[in-house]
Amino acid sequence: MLKIWGRTNSSNVKKVLWCVEELGLTYERIDAGGAFGVVNDPAYRALNPNGLVPCIEDDGFVLWESNAIVRYLAEGDAERRLVPATRQAKASAERWMDWTTSTIAGPFRDVFWNVVRRTAQDRVETELSRGLDSCSRLLAIADKALAGQPYLSGDKFGIGDIPLGCLAYGWFNMPIERPDLPHLAAWYERLTERPAYRKAVMIPLT
Repeated sequence: MLKIWGRTNSSNVKKVLWCVEELGLTYERIDAGGAFGVVNDPAYRALNPNGLVPCIEDDGFVLWESNAIVRYLAEGDAERRLVPATRQAKASAERWMDWTTSTIAGPFRDVFWNVVRRTAQDRVETELSRGLDSCSRLLAIADKALAGQPYLSGDKFGIGDIPLGCLAYGWFNMPIERPDLPHLAAWYERLTERPAYRKAVMIPLT
């Protein structure tokens, strides 16, 4: 059976859980990271020397890095339901995956930590303001792309939507001021209609 190490409130773990729910895979999830510890245990470090989550083991094959895991699982689906059909469409979807991780995840983390995980007393207002400005500017890029297609993966939902979709739930549900990005908002609403998204991503923000 597929094993997944990670805590459910991690955005990177949510990517993997959302993916396996979309594919209907049977899996065992093991709490790890944050308050659960585990990630510094020698046995876990032997699997993932970075000491981060998520990490998976699939029939003896170990893999870490959330985007790599999503790609691996999607490629293993015989129907390739989450993988765009052409080489160019797949590359375009993967671009959005990596863009989310390399470009948006940092400023989003500044917002999330200051709004959700820190007390008002510990909040760093300059960090929050900078994160909000960056996220607003960057999400406008995705909004523009979504003006011409329903999903970041193209005409159908796929791997390109998963990383940003995990952050979108927080973005649209934190008590923050958001710019009017109608195409992004419509895309998010389409995601909320997916049972796998509701199960894996739409959980309390902690």
